[in-house]
Amino acid sequence: MSLIREEIWQNAHLMQPWLKEIRRDFHQHPELGLEEYRTRDQIIGYLEQLHIPYQVVADTGVVGLITGSKPGKTVALRGDMDALPITEENDLPYRSRNEGKMHACGHDAHMTVLLGAARLLQERKDQLAGQVKLLFQPAEETVGGAKLMIEAGVLDNPRVDAAFGLHVLPDLPIGQISVTYGQVNAASDTLHLTIRGEKGHGAYPHLGRDAIVIAAQVVMALQTIVSRNVDPRQSAVLSLGVIEGGAQHNIIAGEVRLTGTIRTLDAQVRQFVKERIVEVATLTARSLGGEADVRIEEGYTSLINDDASVDLVKQCGAQMLGAENVIIERVPSMGVEDFAFFAEQVPAAFYGLGCRNEQQGIIYPLHHPRFQIDERCLAIGAALQAYHALTFLRSADQRP
Repeated sequence: MSLIREEIWQNAHLMQPWLKEIRRDFHQHPELGLEEYRTRDQIIGYLEQLHIPYQVVADTGVVGLITGSKPGKTVALRGDMDALPITEENDLPYRSRNEGKMHACGHDAHMTVLLGAARLLQERKDQLAGQVKLLFQPAEETVGGAKLMIEAGVLDNPRVDAAFGLHVLPDLPIGQISVTYGQVNAASDTLHLTIRGEKGHGAYPHLGRDAIVIAAQVVMALQTIVSRNVDPRQSAVLSLGVIEGGAQHNIIAGEVRLTGTIRTLDAQVRQFVKERIVEVATLTARSLGGEADVRIEEGYTSLINDDASVDLVKQCGAQMLGAENVIIERVPSMGVEDFAFFAEQVPAAFYGLGCRNEQQGIIYPLHHPRFQIDERCLAIGAALQAYHALTFLRSADQRP
């Protein structure tokens, strides 16, 4: 296996120019969730060049299948496809050509890494005992394209036995990966809150019921849920990001609309916080003569890694990069990731791929208009993903 590992590592770096070309093309043509039609067609073109059969799922998603020379288990590798509604501020020859859209979360790199892994595995399919599914997934940033793909049956025919995904991390230096046992990311829900009062003349506030004042009280009351109702040993976040209301400076507002996000790590805390939001908002508004209409839209579930799958990533990372370059994360992120839906269905591991290079000024965080990656991470990620698939299938083949 060590010889195969060395060949994968060397070949991944030999195809670095190809990987850079692919990634820069994706970067120049970002598309938002469920709009990834050009991206989909580019991926199809690359798979056809590699002679890998594929099918289109969920309209803009693509699933490729590499079949080994012997029967065996099936492993899935995932790369998300969509971009963000951000105007890029990088002065690069391959900066985004789609104004107001940018691959500021590194999904251009994720797709490229998956194509690189596909090429490495396709070249070695005679060494495979089983199948590798290549999941090019849309809409990670919006509606949770992983759910759409699962509903389309991507985990079946053949049934997936394990899945591996990654995310580039700009706070992790190039050449390192991070792994997390158990919980990796929070669950999310979106809060839609409408406060209703009664319009009136600004000079005679006693004749109306000011929805802005009521909303201000509701906002402050909601902040006590995390600080005073949730066990301090648990984690929860309630952030209100949008507030809209009123028509003119001298008119008492009759309605105010607020939108926010709820993030939790524990399922019971998640349910409690949602119930408490409804109670606090409703009763606070009522106490001031108004009404509160609360709607909570369920978002992503919490991402929980499978320990055995993390062990495999940790082992492969140590063999390829050195044990000192495999960082164990102890604290889950309050961010969300829809790979969680795959991890709910099959044993899975999601890990971080370092892309930071301070000397080159590659220091900006995800979702920043100046986010960038050290492109050497493309070959590293491709080699690791290919090696994870080979290692899983080989270990499964050797089990009695």
